[in-house]
Amino acid sequence: MPRDPVIEVTDLRKTYRSGLIFRRSLEALKGVSFRVEAGEVFGLLGPNGAGKTTFINVLLGIVRKNGGSASLLGHPVGYRRSRQRVGYLPENLRIPRHLTALTALDYYGGLSGLSRKQIKTKQGELLELVGLKDRARDPVRKYSKGMVQRLGLAQALLHDPDLLFLDEPTDGLDPVGRSQVRTLLHELSDAGKTVFLNSHLLQEVEMICDRVAILDKGLLKSIGTVAEIAAAQPEGLDLELELTGPKDAILQSLGDRPISQGETLGADHFRCVVRLADQAAVDHCIDDLRRQQVSIIGMSRRRVTLEEAFLEILARPAEPS
Repeated sequence: MPRDPVIEVTDLRKTYRSGLIFRRSLEALKGVSFRVEAGEVFGLLGPNGAGKTTFINVLLGIVRKNGGSASLLGHPVGYRRSRQRVGYLPENLRIPRHLTALTALDYYGGLSGLSRKQIKTKQGELLELVGLKDRARDPVRKYSKGMVQRLGLAQALLHDPDLLFLDEPTDGLDPVGRSQVRTLLHELSDAGKTVFLNSHLLQEVEMICDRVAILDKGLLKSIGTVAEIAAAQPEGLDLELELTGPKDAILQSLGDRPISQGETLGADHFRCVVRLADQAAVDHCIDDLRRQQVSIIGMSRRRVTLEEAFLEILARPAEPS
């Protein structure tokens, strides 16, 4: 039997209004619709002001929607029992500086309704998992930003939630720490947990997420796997070429084809990226190079990164509503 989605929003809308006399409105969400399945690592992307924070706050029941529908773990947003199954790591988590990792988990575990016995059973394992076991009794004021982030992740996992909302989870972590978090998130996904990730680090998102959604000015601009979003870019492809032969012959062979990232590696040794329309154009380009007796040392189709796709999607004109 198919399972209900963990998150489902349909035509979700939120408008903020301000001013007592001259009423002003800001549409933060403009009819957003998508769903997140159990076990996914799902990324929400967008520039500042895109509506990401509002979207998460609506799902958590912190902000009320103005229109549409939204459900969390099979219940309408704001339902208490579903919120008890959610772990949340906000951006810039503030933990009282006098607390230690152990007493902080006592505090957050109590807020989640756990008994002291349940908390103590899980404390050691969680702190070891996030790399803070040896600093468990140190006050938070002695922690680096990355260590506070690790403790924040531990508190989000303390009550064994089914759904995790993580806002910039690798912020402040070094490369080793980021790698450890990526591994942990994949392990949680393999265990059936759902992770909803908000991050500005697109390379991290590309490595972690099964699917991503891109918001811009309250509109859902794109959704899919990284490969699907990259494949949906404007027609054409970039061909990376490494060539040997007289530079004049190389340039003559390439003709008026758009060239970027041209680099001379030595005498008669040249590397560049050529923009081509399709596979037939690739074949013609290779034929022209061989006709001029240019040797092709290396050739590959350049993969579109998530960052490149993201910037291209944001540059598209908004569709009329």
